[in-house]
Amino acid sequence: MSGLRRLFGTDGIRGTANTAPMTVEIAQRLGQAAGLRFKRGSHRHRVVLGKDTRLSGYMIECALVSGFLSAGVDVMQVGPLPTPAIAMLTRSLRADLGVMISASHNSFEDNGIKLFGPDGFKLSDEAELEIEALMEAGFVDRLAAPDAIGRASRLTDAAGRYVESAKASFPRGRRLDGLRIVIDCGHGAAYRVAPTALWELGAEVIRIGCAPDGLNINRDCGSTSPEAMRACVLENRADLGIALDGDADRVAIADERGRIVDGDQILGLIARSWKQSGRLAGSGVVATVMSNMGLERLLAGHGLRLERTAVGDRYVVERMRELEMNLGGEQSGHMVLSDFATTGDGLLAALQVLSVLVERQRPASEVCQVFEPFPQKLRSLRFSGTSPLHDPGVIAMRRWAESLLGDSGRLLLRESGTEPLVRVMAEAEDAALVEQVVDGMCDAIRRTELAA
Repeated sequence: MSGLRRLFGTDGIRGTANTAPMTVEIAQRLGQAAGLRFKRGSHRHRVVLGKDTRLSGYMIECALVSGFLSAGVDVMQVGPLPTPAIAMLTRSLRADLGVMISASHNSFEDNGIKLFGPDGFKLSDEAELEIEALMEAGFVDRLAAPDAIGRASRLTDAAGRYVESAKASFPRGRRLDGLRIVIDCGHGAAYRVAPTALWELGAEVIRIGCAPDGLNINRDCGSTSPEAMRACVLENRADLGIALDGDADRVAIADERGRIVDGDQILGLIARSWKQSGRLAGSGVVATVMSNMGLERLLAGHGLRLERTAVGDRYVVERMRELEMNLGGEQSGHMVLSDFATTGDGLLAALQVLSVLVERQRPASEVCQVFEPFPQKLRSLRFSGTSPLHDPGVIAMRRWAESLLGDSGRLLLRESGTEPLVRVMAEAEDAALVEQVVDGMCDAIRRTELAA
């Protein structure tokens, strides 16, 4: 079996709808191959299938259902629900596989397919490669006999199951009574369940981004465009604003003054709270190479360590499991609370923040900014041909930049996993030094393009 990944990226399969790899043909074949790969034993095999609110979700859903049924696997369709809900349902319903149709924070033109194993965790690289190999090799002789074709059904209480699961993560005895909360669901998968959970916990809920039409998902709203949520907080004098992305696995928060709280601040807030209550496992937090050094300093002040991974919540989860830690996340807003979920869950993270607000009885502006971020600058440069990171001039400039930063800062160069882009990020306590380092690195990279 080849180790080359042709379909799966860092977070499942993704692309423009109705063009490869997001076509009906590939989706159907994926359903067949994944169904066959996860058949084990003689029981009736089942897959939980959810989606977000994209127009193309209907098309991909039908193709996947067809593929799974022809492999002899029953399908439980749950309709639009957050990605973490699919992971939760897969495990709680003892399904053999979970599938989420979503392109997360991308615009409606794109779509994607994420797969979860019976344990509710995203599939390993090895499992994804096995599915790809099966799709390439063929499996006609392994498809179900006419009397063994799967059945499709709808799980009508799926949304209620997730709402109850989310509410159960909120500390017993605490309520959101008296809090006015703006929730922006990005016209995505959480448009029903997130406002419901907040309201049932006692909050006054102001909804925006909760009217999906198949084309407006993530459009000028949600966690990647939190300005609408921020403006709504100020207009309504709300206590907190919450913005989720299209599949609700990431979150952005705004305090009552409209100041945006990123994933690093949320991680620091939850880590400190859990450390004080004795809930934090593993004496630390897992984050990615993008997380701010200010978070690292905050954690160190509480006797905690910051473990860094490559960018991507699946890598965060892998390290959390390896180190037996129960809190991890990304600056972008992916938050993994493994006591409650097996993947990133924006609503659960927001509820933990709200729990601290209720406990301390202080405004969000006094609670949510837990450290002063180091000046950080990120630039993305497009390249053609081979990666410029191997160019001798770029390597020499990198050595110079790292020596300049010393122990007071850091430099990160990495290629995008989805586009021909190099990302240059530097941070240090000295903002002028950060500018100098990033400008120097970008100039060196541009020179390689001119010389090509």
